[in-house]
Amino acid sequence: MAQLRWGLGVTGLNIPLYWGVYITNFVFFIGISHAGTLISAILRLCDAEWRRSITRSAEVITVLVLFFGVGSIIMDLGRPDRMLNVVRHPNFRSPLLWDVCSISVYLTASSIYLYLPLIPDLAILRDHGGKYIPFYRLLALGWRGTERQMRILHRLISVMAVLVIPIAVSVHTVVSWVFGMTVQPMWHSTIFGPYFVVGAIFSGIASLIIAMALIRRIYGLQDYLKPIHFNNLGLLLLVMALLWFYFTFAEYLTTFYGSEPAHLAVFYSKLTGRFAPLFWTMVTTCFIIPVSLLSRARTRTVAGTVVASISVNIGMWLERYTIVVPTLSHPRLPWAKGVYTPTWVEVAITLGFGATFLFLYTLFTKFFPIVSIWEIWEGREKALPEVVERIRSYMPGPTPTVENEDLYLETKETYK
Repeated sequence: MAQLRWGLGVTGLNIPLYWGVYITNFVFFIGISHAGTLISAILRLCDAEWRRSITRSAEVITVLVLFFGVGSIIMDLGRPDRMLNVVRHPNFRSPLLWDVCSISVYLTASSIYLYLPLIPDLAILRDHGGKYIPFYRLLALGWRGTERQMRILHRLISVMAVLVIPIAVSVHTVVSWVFGMTVQPMWHSTIFGPYFVVGAIFSGIASLIIAMALIRRIYGLQDYLKPIHFNNLGLLLLVMALLWFYFTFAEYLTTFYGSEPAHLAVFYSKLTGRFAPLFWTMVTTCFIIPVSLLSRARTRTVAGTVVASISVNIGMWLERYTIVVPTLSHPRLPWAKGVYTPTWVEVAITLGFGATFLFLYTLFTKFFPIVSIWEIWEGREKALPEVVERIRSYMPGPTPTVENEDLYLETKETYK
């Protein structure tokens, strides 16, 4: 209410520091949204059978968190009605308009990608539900589970999985261009596109692990969200931690060797100046802690991956903050160095976004199954024979047959 009444004056934003916590939140939330689309879509296309228990929880994160990314932009505008100016007076040369278009397409595609695998479960709830049967009947679209319907559903899910991957990559690339297309020190960089995409996947996997641990504990889903799921996602998180360090090191190394005074001013403010505590905390939480926990099987447990994921999310928020604020604190124009300190209004709105996301996520689990029922059933009935057949197809030598397998077993018993 304070910001609605008095405007952006109640925040720590000023000239030249016109971006702060709100833009940091925007980039952070859009990054988390990659948890569902990229992870779920890639695992589906790779026929990773262990995905069946986790895809729904990942896809929900994507759809919900996008609204908070957009909400952060609205908060940063000060006057929400200014959002309409994007439609009334579009400037197609502006990366900000590209951002609006890419996020709109991403939200639409992610919503469809969430809804399609939900249809069979909605039909199950329609047939076994209570007072919400009319609601589920409307959403189930007359699903009966026939072979033709299943064939069409699988085809549509595969098409959306293929489409949603490039859309997701393009979204965070365009987000990076909002910074990279300017000539601000340490923003004008060609590496920002892949750097932001890697960071998005990194924080997305971490958020998915935290969400899985919560619903596993609260709803008693230990039989569905097993340690193997956390182990596999922990390995993915470890790979992304190494990639993140590679891109971070490359970015700062090229800045140092370039020796441009404007860039070096920002560079040293992060490494040894007033932003050094935030920068080195970011390095510790994004690289040292997760790598030390996830590189060993003994600590790559449910608890270990959750601790690493919490650390990563803290570090990735700090990374976005140390991208935004230090650069604007050292403007190229002949102004004094800017000073920015977030106020209680910005902190309260950020905490409110987090609390609202948890509420909506919990509300989704109240009305819809967070673990895909039909995919679990399908996995039990069809996946095992399919996996065996797939392994047979690429084993060396002649294509295995029942006779070949019997001969192999006899030979094995002979040489025991």
